[in-house]
Amino acid sequence: MAQQPRAWQRMLSGRRLDLLDPTPVDIEIEDIAHGLAFVARWNGQTHGDYAYSVAEHSLLVETLFARLNPKSPAKWKLAALLHDAPEYVIGDMISPVKAAVGPGYGALDERLTAAIHIRFGLPAAIPKTVKQQIKKADKISAWMEATQIAGFSETEATRFFGKPDTRIIEDLAIVLRPPVETRNDFTARHAILLKEIS
Repeated sequence: MAQQPRAWQRMLSGRRLDLLDPTPVDIEIEDIAHGLAFVARWNGQTHGDYAYSVAEHSLLVETLFARLNPKSPAKWKLAALLHDAPEYVIGDMISPVKAAVGPGYGALDERLTAAIHIRFGLPAAIPKTVKQQIKKADKISAWMEATQIAGFSETEATRFFGKPDTRIIEDLAIVLRPPVETRNDFTARHAILLKEIS
């Protein structure tokens, strides 16, 4: 009888996360923060001495989401912070690669997202309106990243991501820094939002 291929990954916390059947009990914020701090956005094709990590991107998206939705409760800010959390185990794929991989990637992402949400007290699937607002913040972040560190002209970035309202981004800039700093800030922001929820 053929042995099933291993579908779990051992985390630094000691947890074993089954990628095909993830459970909330095997998810720790320290593992998420650590993984995301070392996953590069744009496949690493950015200017600077440090990669622009998914953890840094997530912090920016949460900031943008809060600016776009100032009356939003802390739980949806937490959802914004965790919007790319599955990438701590499945990595960040640029959109053309996701399209080429097909629906399997999306299904894996959805299972992991549901387990992560449940682990931190969020509904497995967040409301569509909230998801749309997070996506809007995500696109603004992508436009900023594209123009500030990924070599896109504003015209090119606007074609792909739309032109953001300059009032939302006027005092924000893309930050490139050591992974440990981003990891610590991500973990700290998560703790603040959890405290606000409880």
